[in-house]
Amino acid sequence: MIFNLSWRFSNHLLLLRLISNQEIFSRNLTLRNFSVAKQSFMELSQTYYESLKTCISLRSIPIGKKLHAQLIATGLDSSTFLQNHLMAMYFKFGLIADAFRVFRRIQFTNVFSWNTMINGLAECGMIREAHQLFEEMPERDSVSWNSMMSGYFRNGRPTDTIKVFVDMIRVCDSVPDPFSFACVMKACASLGYVELAFQLHGLVEKFDFGPDMSVESSIIDMYIKCGALHFAKKVFLSMSNPNLFCWNSMVYGYSILDGAGSALVLFNQMPERDTVSWNTMVSILSQHGLSAEALNMVVEMCNQGFRPNSMSYASIFSACANINDLSWGAHLHARILRMEPNLDVYVGSGLIDMYAKCGCLAYARRVFNNLTVHNVVSWTSLIGGVAQSGQEEEALALFKQMRKVPVASDQFTLATVLGVCYSLKDISLGGQLHGYAIKIGMDSSVPVGNALITMYSKCQNVHGAHHTFELMLVRDIISWTTMITAFSHNGNVEKAQEYFNKMPERNVITWNSMLVTYTKHGFWEEGLKLFILMLREGGTPDWVTFATSISACAYSAVLKLGNQIIAQAEKSGFGSDVSVTNSIVSMYSRCGRIVEARKVFDSIATKDLISWNAMMSGYAQSGLGEEVIDIFESMLTTGLTPDHISYVSILSGCSHSGLVPEGTHYFNMMTKVHGISPTCEHFTCMVDLLGRAGLLEQARDLIKEMPLKPNAAIWGALLGACRIHGDAKLAEIAMRNLIELDVEDSGSYVLLANIYSDFGKLQGVSDLRRFMRAKGIQKNPGCSWIEVDNRVHVFTVDDTSHPQIKDVYRVLEEIIKKIEDTGSYVNEIDFARPRGYHSEKLAMAFGLMSLPTWMPIHIMKNLRICRDCHLVIKLVSLVTSRELIVRDANRFHHFKDGCCSCQEYW
Repeated sequence: MIFNLSWRFSNHLLLLRLISNQEIFSRNLTLRNFSVAKQSFMELSQTYYESLKTCISLRSIPIGKKLHAQLIATGLDSSTFLQNHLMAMYFKFGLIADAFRVFRRIQFTNVFSWNTMINGLAECGMIREAHQLFEEMPERDSVSWNSMMSGYFRNGRPTDTIKVFVDMIRVCDSVPDPFSFACVMKACASLGYVELAFQLHGLVEKFDFGPDMSVESSIIDMYIKCGALHFAKKVFLSMSNPNLFCWNSMVYGYSILDGAGSALVLFNQMPERDTVSWNTMVSILSQHGLSAEALNMVVEMCNQGFRPNSMSYASIFSACANINDLSWGAHLHARILRMEPNLDVYVGSGLIDMYAKCGCLAYARRVFNNLTVHNVVSWTSLIGGVAQSGQEEEALALFKQMRKVPVASDQFTLATVLGVCYSLKDISLGGQLHGYAIKIGMDSSVPVGNALITMYSKCQNVHGAHHTFELMLVRDIISWTTMITAFSHNGNVEKAQEYFNKMPERNVITWNSMLVTYTKHGFWEEGLKLFILMLREGGTPDWVTFATSISACAYSAVLKLGNQIIAQAEKSGFGSDVSVTNSIVSMYSRCGRIVEARKVFDSIATKDLISWNAMMSGYAQSGLGEEVIDIFESMLTTGLTPDHISYVSILSGCSHSGLVPEGTHYFNMMTKVHGISPTCEHFTCMVDLLGRAGLLEQARDLIKEMPLKPNAAIWGALLGACRIHGDAKLAEIAMRNLIELDVEDSGSYVLLANIYSDFGKLQGVSDLRRFMRAKGIQKNPGCSWIEVDNRVHVFTVDDTSHPQIKDVYRVLEEIIKKIEDTGSYVNEIDFARPRGYHSEKLAMAFGLMSLPTWMPIHIMKNLRICRDCHLVIKLVSLVTSRELIVRDANRFHHFKDGCCSCQEYW
């Protein structure tokens, strides 16, 4: 249709040309010369539409209003098409009232009109008004629903986004499109609803959007953020040609699933990379403690022609802080100052964090003060840096100052300040912050929830930690792992196991947390079973996994399985890790293989203090006091400073070897040279040392002069010495003190009963047993175990449960007869119990009948070996020419050719 509009346009052509020639704009608004008389309505509408678009891009409100006036003057303001775009322009300028005015004047509104209003109001934060308009719509299309969903999500209401999507499916007036799914998946990802993620994936397949690249990208992103990393990996591997977003997402996902090494392998396989790819990889390396590798990656990034941005710099500064390389960070700081006119607030925050972690708080404050804008990130960085330097009170003062400015706290600020609370063990302040988090709506944040769980746990309030965990709407792997750790600290292994089994997804840190829980609380067999389960389920162990599993083998003395785990560690590239090798030294030591332990110790290239302590502890347990002293003196020559554990090992070694002068020397050296205050452990070693040597009065005087209150271990050591040297009177004093401490361990009572029995005081034995019954104290059942053919065989006193027990008793009686024939032993039979065979004798007999003659017999016992069993095993080593190694609750006994390594000093 052709309109004769020359009379209307003649006065406005000049205005359009005037607009196009404005020198204040960076580019021209060009309108083609046209013959006014021959312009069609569609052509004129398109011309004005292009002019409105250009005006929006130039963000010129005056010209926009002039265009609106021109439309009114020409009569084109009745065009619904142009009115819709006028509304969009006003929303872009933030002129909401003008947009509303245009909308109300539209005579024939269409769906696009309503959608434009809903989208504009949502973008301006007026989500309630947008929802009201949405409800008033006479008809809706998929864009209407998508506008409402994206509006809710942009305004921080992902739950409402999901509700709108559900209503869209139920109402059935519109069919969801790929954008609908992309939007609801973002909401699901932000909430971490893994069950909903599975349902949405199923709907995608039902609507046949699976092949759509944008939908596939959203699925991968959703699964990663929900912690369902295996499913993200499965979707990624099924894609024929993943886009760059998918590659970048999965590099991050692989880092969570299998560590930085796996992420780096995938990064190297990428067909193309962008700045996000490099930044992601740098951030991953930095976060996993591979700081040197992160810095090298930045150099490679620059060599490939990519320029670091704020995210890159933040990761680099974090890497510098992790390796305490201030020179590298300062050099980069200088380079940024030369290249950038102004210091970006995020880069500044990274610099604050780096300087603070490197101990240069003055520089951190200077950077903070020089920033033109202080946002929540810069404040949080300064607060965190001050807190990490040990100035918790100053960190709290900064937080108060931040609130006065005011700068609104975010989830990371609260998590940081809650960390200060548990460092101070200030549960009162932590509770106040919990209330503050609820007040500002941050209690639903996952990082805040995790910090609250940790705070309550560290302050010994497991109930508070559990209550916080149960109230969390969304939990990530850190939430579950933190709760497992809280139960572990409280000694509730059963509850930790229950929550571990409930976890929807696990990573290596979670496996390690449960493994450490089992090992820490003496459930070594369960820990080793968990390690095997981890391998079966495809978990990738790290150095913590191997170190903890080898420690479990050490405590349970299962050498063959330990050797297999060591081989696995070597295969996985962790064989030379110092923490793993330290565990290997401990394992060999605890399994009685002190020679192998020393070989591993000597092979460690860079020994830390734990390495030296592990070797000293091994020698001490084997009663090799002179070797402990040699290792200790060698350690001092390296410049390492011993800690309290070092002195426990050397004093224990001196005690087991009867080295009284040496032990006294090192006890004095501990306080006078290294300034270490003795703990009850050190005093226990000294009382044991003096007591075993017969210096009972000196031991008693040492206890009297202690600055600490003697504990049960100290009085127990004195009681043990009293039995060795037959001092019943001092033994009674020690026992009275043990009773005052309300000790329920039966070992001390049994020891005093034996002393009474040795002196023929049967009434004392009877009274003591009556006292034990009255207090409900039962004797700890003794058990011994031995490893044969990759199985651990456990025996108890007078055992009848073992499938080969008849053969065991037969062999034992035969060997008892042989040692009786030597004339050095008389079998002490308890007629109340016909056999009277302790568990270590049964384990010994089983070893004699099951192991080849050339193989040493290794026996482990949970209690201290008795005199009779010690004598029997010593004589058995003589008559059978076998080497027997027994580890009891105190130390190792190496029996060979009728002699014991303890030299009867035990």
